[in-house]
Amino acid sequence: MKVYKTNEVKNIAILGSSGTGKTTFAEAILFESGLIKRRGTIDAENTVSDYNPVEKEYGYSVFSTPISIEWKNKKMNFIDCPGSDDFVGGVISSLNVADMALMLIDAPSGVEVGTMNQFRYTEKFNTPLMFIVNQLDHDKADYENTLTNLKEIYGNKVVPVQYPITSGESFDAIIDVLKRKKYKWAPGATAPEVLEIPESEEERAEEYYQALLEAAAENDEELMEKYFDQGTLTEEEMRDGIQKGMISRDLFPVFCTSAEKNMAVHRVMNFLSVVAPSPDDMEAPINTDGKEVKPDSEAPTSLFFYKTTIEPHIGEVSYFKVMSGRLKEGDDLMNVDRQSRERIGQIFSVAGQLRTKVEQLEAGDIGAAVKLKNVRTGNTLNERGVEQRFDLIKYPEPRYRRAIKPVNESDSEKMNEALNVMRQEDPTWVVEVSKELKQTIVSGQGEFHLRTLKWRLENNDKIEIEFFEPRIPYRETITKSARAEYRHRKQSGGAGQFGEVHLIVEPYVEGEPVPPVYKFDGKEFKIQVRDTDVVDLEWGGKLVFINSIVGGAIDTRFLPAILKGITERMEQGPLTGSYARDVRVIVYDGKMHPVDSNEISFMLAGRNAFSTAFRNAGPKILEPVYDLTVSVPADFMGDVMSDLQGRRAMIMGMDSEAGFEKINAKVPLAELSNYSTSLSSLTGGRGSFSMKLANYELVQSDIQDKLLKAYQEKQDED
Repeated sequence: MKVYKTNEVKNIAILGSSGTGKTTFAEAILFESGLIKRRGTIDAENTVSDYNPVEKEYGYSVFSTPISIEWKNKKMNFIDCPGSDDFVGGVISSLNVADMALMLIDAPSGVEVGTMNQFRYTEKFNTPLMFIVNQLDHDKADYENTLTNLKEIYGNKVVPVQYPITSGESFDAIIDVLKRKKYKWAPGATAPEVLEIPESEEERAEEYYQALLEAAAENDEELMEKYFDQGTLTEEEMRDGIQKGMISRDLFPVFCTSAEKNMAVHRVMNFLSVVAPSPDDMEAPINTDGKEVKPDSEAPTSLFFYKTTIEPHIGEVSYFKVMSGRLKEGDDLMNVDRQSRERIGQIFSVAGQLRTKVEQLEAGDIGAAVKLKNVRTGNTLNERGVEQRFDLIKYPEPRYRRAIKPVNESDSEKMNEALNVMRQEDPTWVVEVSKELKQTIVSGQGEFHLRTLKWRLENNDKIEIEFFEPRIPYRETITKSARAEYRHRKQSGGAGQFGEVHLIVEPYVEGEPVPPVYKFDGKEFKIQVRDTDVVDLEWGGKLVFINSIVGGAIDTRFLPAILKGITERMEQGPLTGSYARDVRVIVYDGKMHPVDSNEISFMLAGRNAFSTAFRNAGPKILEPVYDLTVSVPADFMGDVMSDLQGRRAMIMGMDSEAGFEKINAKVPLAELSNYSTSLSSLTGGRGSFSMKLANYELVQSDIQDKLLKAYQEKQDED
């Protein structure tokens, strides 16, 4: 493969909901380019894109797959992205390096929730976009309804470049209004016959042509003036206007295909080779110093790694975009994230498992390297003397959690190693060995996401595993003030131990001052704040430790020990053994011994005094509550709302968007363990949601009683 200049490179993400035919479309691209001689199919499990065993098992794309081809003296780097929301990580990482996206629409289904979700990511990245209405040969295909659907949602920016004369089983021809030609396919043919537009279609074709002409002219002042002067533009001028409109996201062209029968894919590729923006047509990315980094081949070399795979018999394959400079075989670069040196051995242009060796890649191009020592997804590699880095990939919060353990305990270490390897390939898997819950928790984007993880562990790594309902990370706090004192005394010959601590505990509320006087059992306790220590607890919330000791009752050198004892006790609350949080502790008195007092004595005294006071301060259980955003078709609104109400949800608001309803709610985590499955069942797979931790709130009294009973039963068993 020859070396392509930056303006000869096209980086294009292939998006779309599950079932829109993205992998089949990618197969047609490969066939047209000559890279493969025969098109594979999903059913035959022999496509270039979905080559991973788990993808063959389920018939879905699980990972994003780079597909680099040469076409019309251009290098086109397509990235076939997963359609399911469960594998959105592949979409996000791909859009970070793509300069354009194709959004495939299923002609029978029209715009789906997955389409809208992925469209929002293109908005976030300001990615130029083109719609492709695919599967027009399906018996339920309806082009007009799909086009209407697109226009209702995305407005007049949606402009057809092609339309089918008929859609459905009789689909065999399209009108290309840019070329002003009819393309007709004979049965079984992949190459069309190019004909003049028939008289019966002239009026409709002219209407579409004028709409495209105006849309192209609107994006360039010179073109607009020429259009007003002459009433028309050349095809080349229209292509220029379309490209500018796409870059500004003021124009979304619409094309038509049947990828399965390889109808019209060739025409799409020709259009992209001319109109798709190159890296130097786009806004320059920003590094972490806030500086633009233009794709200049003469600048210092800098690579951004957006994807990692683990290939059998090869090991790690690391995929990157050349952000600036040029990369040659044997280059020595520095990993700015990990402060390690890397030598780039062989460089490859990749299409699935097909790897073509290249000697050099210019700025803006995408490639891969194998067996790098210390590179992870998201890392930046620079030539010596360059310190810039890119922090581009921001993954969504997990939505589905399960506790995991191997059937055979002896496989625990092997399982953890395999999980770490898989997380390199898909960082949206989050693995946590929870000291608090005493479980290994695997979090992902949905049930199917974790199901693929289980399949891979059991089939690729030969580790049988079990999923369990994860425990909920409850918290404990107090609801009123209380006082306690504790004397620790131990005498066992020689120096003994002595420490006495008097303290008050109360709920901590941000900004609330310490009262000058507390009353307990008819007695007043005056407080004089001498020092305040605010501890941000690693499990969330705060511990505010106040020194109010007067007269030297306790030497200040023992206060850190008292604080340590209290902090350690907060790791196991008295109600359910959960972490305690948001407590203010005031140490106001105590006693010490000139010989026997030491740090351990005051640590134990502080720990026990705190424990007693906490139990008397109206302790309550807090539960994690999440902000939940659900997007569903309007037809399913009632069922979804009823389901949420059964989950103790508090509805915060609702919005409508082109036939889809967006529900914003606050829901306890305890009620969300199977929500991914339930929503899919309620909406026939057309609903989607996102969730993020909002705060901790008091649980209802009846639920607290159940939790206390369950905890006590467990303690009795132990």
